Amino acid sequence: MKRVASISVAVALTGISATAHAQNSVTLYGIVDAGISYLKTSSGNRYSLLSGGLSGNRWGLKGSEDLGGGLKAIFQLESGFSIGTGKLLQGGREFGRQSFVGLSGERWGSVVMGRMYDPVVDLVQPLTADGTGGSVPFATPGDVDNNDFSARVSNAVKYSSPNYSGLQFEALYAFGGVAGSTGQGYTASGAVSYSQGPLKLAAGYFQAANANAASGKRTGWTSATTDALFEGGSINTAYQSAHMLAIAQVAGQYQIGAFTLGAGYSNARYTSDGESTFAATQKFNTGRVYGFYRVSPGLRLGVGYILTSASGDASARYNQVSAGSFYTLSKATDVYATAAFQRASGTQRTASGGTQAAVATISSYGVDGTSTQAIVSVGLRHRF
Repeated sequence: MKRVASISVAVALTGISATAHAQNSVTLYGIVDAGISYLKTSSGNRYSLLSGGLSGNRWGLKGSEDLGGGLKAIFQLESGFSIGTGKLLQGGREFGRQSFVGLSGERWGSVVMGRMYDPVVDLVQPLTADGTGGSVPFATPGDVDNNDFSARVSNAVKYSSPNYSGLQFEALYAFGGVAGSTGQGYTASGAVSYSQGPLKLAAGYFQAANANAASGKRTGWTSATTDALFEGGSINTAYQSAHMLAIAQVAGQYQIGAFTLGAGYSNARYTSDGESTFAATQKFNTGRVYGFYRVSPGLRLGVGYILTSASGDASARYNQVSAGSFYTLSKATDVYATAAFQRASGTQRTASGGTQAAVATISSYGVDGTSTQAIVSVGLRHRF
């Protein structure tokens, strides 16, 4: 689920050839995060060990080789796992969070190939409450707009520009790999960000195409590039057979002394075609505001509000309030307490094609409540 900047231990390796000096570096890094949570579910209250209450558990390797003239070869391999069971996440992939290799230049930017985050996640998501607070409970109900970056992109090529006096941009394209049909299973995305003093702004667009059905109707999301964005419970489960998923998102943030204030908007569209099991395009419009206050160097408090309005195929509204307290014990370790409450109203489409009263589902935890849901978590996170 979460991706936050990690504090890592680097091992520098230096090789000398007869003609040139090449400096190599390899970094081992990771995050381990576990807590105890209370969650209101559709079948009653649940108390459990929570794996990744703030940040998805992971370990990884990243490195570079200096090729001279400001050019570097770069790579990153990152594996996600459950702290409670030790199982691999991201569908059991060994390096399911990220796995890419590429080239980076000081003046022209970088190009990487493999499995990675899309540009909206890279540039826009850090300005949301989920990105700023590093806290899953602040993410969109059901993660319908990939605000908690549940989906990653495989078979992709991504270009990232240098920083031009605060301005940066990225573009990505992932190949569907279907012979004779470039319109199946592809993903395309682009984003731009601007930072000047206390002000940060970003906007981006993401579009992913599903694969065609072998015959008749699709049975789900089978794109070879973008992961299925349906981990967040029943809010968007009925739209796994969509022909196209498109997400536009903007966010802004302003720093005022010890306060960090932000706002954002996203529009997610699940578009149908003749092979979909639903007829009308389903739209999720989400507005969000948040504020964080640094009480002391070690203590930070945050609160956020999100409204998601669904329309098109089914009409529903999801109101969510989130709060958190984060205390740093050291440069690598912090403790936290978070809470969120969500209320749902209106009607949802079900996976079987029927309708039901809308149910609350906080973030990407993937567990439905009733018309309301609450979660309270306390935990410990360590970075290495």
